[in-house]
Amino acid sequence: MNPIMREIPYTFDTERLTIRGPLPGDGVAVRTAVVESQAELKPWMPWAVNVASEQDYEIRVREGQIKYLAREDFWLLLFLKGSDTLIGCSGLHDANWQVPSFEIGYWLHTDHTGNGYITEAVNGICQFAFTHFGAQRLLIRCDSENERSAAVARRCGFNFEGTHWHDSRDHITNELASTHYFSKLAL
Repeated sequence: MNPIMREIPYTFDTERLTIRGPLPGDGVAVRTAVVESQAELKPWMPWAVNVASEQDYEIRVREGQIKYLAREDFWLLLFLKGSDTLIGCSGLHDANWQVPSFEIGYWLHTDHTGNGYITEAVNGICQFAFTHFGAQRLLIRCDSENERSAAVARRCGFNFEGTHWHDSRDHITNELASTHYFSKLAL
């Protein structure tokens, strides 16, 4: 089936979160969350080193909406349920509709870490992908030094596949870096 023909909801809820695709006007909230969390994000996310302008974030949000509707990439914003408080972002990326398989990425606003929100979000996104996308395989990759991200993968039932040693360069130090791979298969 052509992915564009899939009926994929734009919003869904978990116990404490509303998770949805990007909408025009979200750029300021996303940028604010990045700025306020920059110290924690910068070691792991190259895009957090030099934070883009509000206009650039708004452009990214609008492009994200187009990609979602085209079934190319699924950027997901995480909100506290019943509010407009953005607490982070996640998504289903690198879609391979032949399998189908997707990579899950995630980050959380500094003020909301340690409450189980990202674990709840990733579990919800996994269920969303298996149910609405027919996903057969989900992948999480993280820097081998990013213990908190690896812990999320483990808590969400992902299996550790291994480490690709010296497969990249650290975006700050330019030293060799390694990547952990985790996967979760359809039931």
